[in-house]
Amino acid sequence: MIPRYTRPEMARLWSPEEKLRAWLLVEVLACEAWAKLGRVPEEALGKIQEKTRPYLEKGFTPEDVAQVEEIERETRHDVIAFLTYMERIIGPEGRYLHLGMTSSDMLDTAMAWLMKRAMEIIMADVEALLEVLKRRALEHKDTVMIGRTHGIHAEPITLGLKFALWYDEMRRNHRRLNAALETISYGKISGAVGTFAHLEPEVEAYVCEKMGLKPAPVSNQVIQRDRYAEYMAALAVLAGTVEKIATEIRHLQRTEVLEAEEFFHKGQKGSSAMPHKRNPILSENLCGLARLVRGYLLPALENDALWHERDISHSSVERVIVPDATTAADFMLKRLAGLLDKLVVYPERMQRNLNLLRGLIYSQPLLLALTQKGLGRQEAYVLVQRCAMAVWQDEKKTFKDTVLADSEITRHFTLEELERIFDLSHYLRHVDTIFQRVFG
Repeated sequence: MIPRYTRPEMARLWSPEEKLRAWLLVEVLACEAWAKLGRVPEEALGKIQEKTRPYLEKGFTPEDVAQVEEIERETRHDVIAFLTYMERIIGPEGRYLHLGMTSSDMLDTAMAWLMKRAMEIIMADVEALLEVLKRRALEHKDTVMIGRTHGIHAEPITLGLKFALWYDEMRRNHRRLNAALETISYGKISGAVGTFAHLEPEVEAYVCEKMGLKPAPVSNQVIQRDRYAEYMAALAVLAGTVEKIATEIRHLQRTEVLEAEEFFHKGQKGSSAMPHKRNPILSENLCGLARLVRGYLLPALENDALWHERDISHSSVERVIVPDATTAADFMLKRLAGLLDKLVVYPERMQRNLNLLRGLIYSQPLLLALTQKGLGRQEAYVLVQRCAMAVWQDEKKTFKDTVLADSEITRHFTLEELERIFDLSHYLRHVDTIFQRVFG
């Protein structure tokens, strides 16, 4: 967990107080359903609703949580402790709570409700991030920079294309998260082994509808954990995208590159030892948290295989990984949006780096132009590479001048044709088309 930076909405969602409120909501709704079926007297339901309304509307207090925990120290069972506490509050009518239910009926349905709400927060975060990515993509659509493959200069791109790429991937994340949201939004109130032996399917249907969930078509004692695994997998992929963006920013901020950097606040310090330092600490933080979120996926996958109709090996794991992963994802998305919103861009440095290899970026158009003149590809490759290697080895040479001095190449072209080969705009002529594809 990262409590120091946890946002209030997510912190409240995974608090002990909200957990008890979720449990109580399931129990009260089940009583309402039973009352409709005639198993809970209307006057008893009225008393239950009256006594529980303050807890459902205002929530539980830390003192309530402490008292439930005190009971649990004796019962060694969290659900029984909770029900005992609520029965003290409600009075004799409290005996109608948990009617026909097993612990997982309440726990899994409440957990689905909490996970649904957590995912809705995360999806809203993604939507806010998408707006930042789109704005900065359009802002830098024509900001030319060198593209790199293997960390080595390749051919020109624009910074806007990087943002557009991240936007498109984050949009896919949004779709994956939405699919995971649908998958997790299922409850179950079907009894100890899922047969409704002491329940009616109408109770399950009523509770789920009121909580914005769907009844699981079939269950045993628990909601099946492939649903949780899909949920955690969507968060893990999301974290990978965040790390991808953060890693790129870290590279762009390197002293030797310095094409962009994180905003450095007034009074901010980069190093306890070196006053000159301006480090990409936010991006590094995001890369570390991404490892954490991805690490939570493996136990979620392993939770799917439970003994027979259920064991409890998954429970301890989920108490950690679900709140932690959703909290970290929420924090990461907010941090990344702020980082990108204030990202400082240096177009002049991009232009300088673009020219660093003195024109070697034009090797491919020259190669293709030679093949269009009738040379075999390998023959043309040898000619172009010979000029390129000469530039690599002599910092005083430019690629264009080296090519113009090579008669085996120039004899195939007019001077005008050679000038077109060294035209930067040729690389960027389809940027508008790509942006139309991404943003419409």
